[in-house]
Amino acid sequence: MATYVIGDVQGCFASLQKLLEACAFQAGEDMLWFVGDLVNRGPESLQTLYFVRDLGERAIVVLGNHDLHLLGVWAGHRQFHHTDTLAPVLEAPDCDALMHWLRHRRIAHFEHGVLMVHAGVWPGWSLEDTLRHAQELEAALRSPDYARVFAQLYGSTPAQWSDELAGAERLRAMTNVFTRMRFCRPDGELDFHHKGRLGSAPPPLLPWFDVPGRKTAGLPIVCGHWSALGLYLREDLLALDTGCLWGGKLTALRLDDRRLFQVDCPGVRSPKK
Repeated sequence: MATYVIGDVQGCFASLQKLLEACAFQAGEDMLWFVGDLVNRGPESLQTLYFVRDLGERAIVVLGNHDLHLLGVWAGHRQFHHTDTLAPVLEAPDCDALMHWLRHRRIAHFEHGVLMVHAGVWPGWSLEDTLRHAQELEAALRSPDYARVFAQLYGSTPAQWSDELAGAERLRAMTNVFTRMRFCRPDGELDFHHKGRLGSAPPPLLPWFDVPGRKTAGLPIVCGHWSALGLYLREDLLALDTGCLWGGKLTALRLDDRRLFQVDCPGVRSPKK
């Protein structure tokens, strides 16, 4: 049995199928981990969701910002954006059942000595902190009161984590760390403006994984979210968003031996400038 970690699919289902063929994926034996952003902006979000859901226990999914956006639109607390390609999902006859499945996916997953999240881990959190906060956010998203949670989940404040945060601000801060973070200040305050390549943000901003004193330094973390970062591999970081949506590649990494598999993608959006 092999475990493959898949970068941001974003509704590019045809590319996902090509990638699984390249991996020689065995549906009854192998595991697939998805780093989040299964949906949106690509043409086949509905097919992607059906496929991953039907894998059952063979698939582990952490939620990304686009997945949460879809859930927020469905729950009536997010505006449909002109670049969204989510209408087929929202118009599907079994949309509600599919969305209840999606909101029960994970925020973080730790197995085989590897931590998977969508965007990153706040520099001041240990592994234990990270898993505890992920479970707290998961519980809120899975609760019967989920509609109220989605009503309060979105926004860029507070930008700094504190253990003293409570209520909506606490959930929002955790959501932003797990699903939106790229650059931080040295004290861990999140920056929501800069999304470019390494070195593109002005001082003192740093990529979250290079903040001095990060408590998860040395722990292998696999993530996506940051297409401008692209494929970025080192002992403690496996960043796999290789811009499939923009005509880049879709990437899988086999955890057992860290072998990479990639397929070229046609691109359904104009490349980012």
